[in-house]
Amino acid sequence: MTENEYAENAALVPPAAVVETPAAPLNPDTPDTPQPLSWGHRLTQATRLWLFAGWRVLTFRMPSWQGLDAHPLAVAAVLALGYLTVLGVQRGLISGQAEFYPSAWLEGWASQAVMLWLCWVVIRSVREGDAPKASTANLFMAISVAGVLHALMESALLLVTHWWITPIAQWRDDVSWAFYIAMTGWLGLAQLRTLVGTAGNLLGRVSPLVLLPLSLWIALSLQPVVFWWESSAEPKPRYQGISLDDEVVFEQPALLARTLEAVQAPHADRVNLYSITYAPYASQDVFMNESRVVTETLEKRFSAQGHTVQLVLNPATGTTLPWAVPIALRKSIQRMAAVMDRDRDVLFLHLTSHGARSGELAVNAWPMKSEPVTPALLRQWLDEAGIRWRVISISACYSGSWIDALVSDETLLMTAADADHTSYGCGSKSPLTFFGQAMYVDALASTWSFEAAHAQARQLIETREKDVGKTDGYSNPQLRMGTAIRPVLERLAEQQASLAK
Repeated sequence: MTENEYAENAALVPPAAVVETPAAPLNPDTPDTPQPLSWGHRLTQATRLWLFAGWRVLTFRMPSWQGLDAHPLAVAAVLALGYLTVLGVQRGLISGQAEFYPSAWLEGWASQAVMLWLCWVVIRSVREGDAPKASTANLFMAISVAGVLHALMESALLLVTHWWITPIAQWRDDVSWAFYIAMTGWLGLAQLRTLVGTAGNLLGRVSPLVLLPLSLWIALSLQPVVFWWESSAEPKPRYQGISLDDEVVFEQPALLARTLEAVQAPHADRVNLYSITYAPYASQDVFMNESRVVTETLEKRFSAQGHTVQLVLNPATGTTLPWAVPIALRKSIQRMAAVMDRDRDVLFLHLTSHGARSGELAVNAWPMKSEPVTPALLRQWLDEAGIRWRVISISACYSGSWIDALVSDETLLMTAADADHTSYGCGSKSPLTFFGQAMYVDALASTWSFEAAHAQARQLIETREKDVGKTDGYSNPQLRMGTAIRPVLERLAEQQASLAK
């Protein structure tokens, strides 16, 4: 074959084809192929990350925000876990039967709202362009997880101490306060460290110094979450409310008028004791009972017959006693001032109900609407009426909060508790409160001195609270004696001792 023929034939032969071998199909079972995590694995991983973040907050270290995502359901679950922890430990600290208050689920949310607002303020303080350290949701979630971890540890300490070392009710006040301050301070400072460390400018770092104490104050004082109270073994009768039938509604104004008109003029040349009892909580008979017992004691021991008025809200007294509503109390004070010798005689006021740290006396007038009496209102009404000599007895939780507004040189003020503790014995089946029993049944049976009786009642109450295992500390009843009223009450005591002979 000539050279030309060879070239022609070669041109007819196609170049060797490049054979592409198709890629083998991916095998989903091969270990090198990344697989999506199951729902359970993702939940476990997220839980581990958030627990670690919460623990870092609680140990004064900044969380690592990488990989954290605060899902709304996760936030709700953490908040619910915090409430469940409180529910469990409160029940564990009550040895006997306890009464459950489901409305406690509605308490404490104002504190959470303030904390969420604070987290938003802190995150907004980070300037644009700076690397974001966290989102508002993540910061709130980390602080909330730290709060739950703190609550679990505090609960464990309380329960172990209560059941295996010393019941909480038997702790000395200084020990209780030290524990309370230490645990609250730990959580507050840890949260403050995280908030300040996340902030981006001065405003963001200063805001926690103002808003964090507000959140803690709301949670611990203004809206404490209380699920359980000790109760008796008998079932609680269902409260049906105040009767508002025609007879009661039309009788009440006339009943108040007749009661006030029946108040008699004072005995001449004698220190007369006039009294008003006020029991505005209709769903529990203990307050009605206490009004009756206090009135009977004053009539027996201080010759107060014809000088007493009972104001009571209770379904059983709708046609026999005037309602304990603010306008009735004000009119009663005015009537006493008009009848008594204001330069010589003494007005005794006994208010009995549940109490709040804010000083309001709880009202249960359903289905009516009635407003609570406050220390400032009571002081205003007494001053307007020109009542000079006053003995005021407040039988309620946190009743020490009434002292500052009512104290004066011409006033003796007695309370069932200080401003930071509950009183005791105001349950549905209690015949009398501990203060009512100790003061007006036990102590005043052997003395005409309110001061001496109160001192004796304090000792009786402390012993009885320890015996029943009161869990939140001694109620610590208070007394304030004005310098001017002391000789007036001494004359009253001497007079009654002489009459008793």
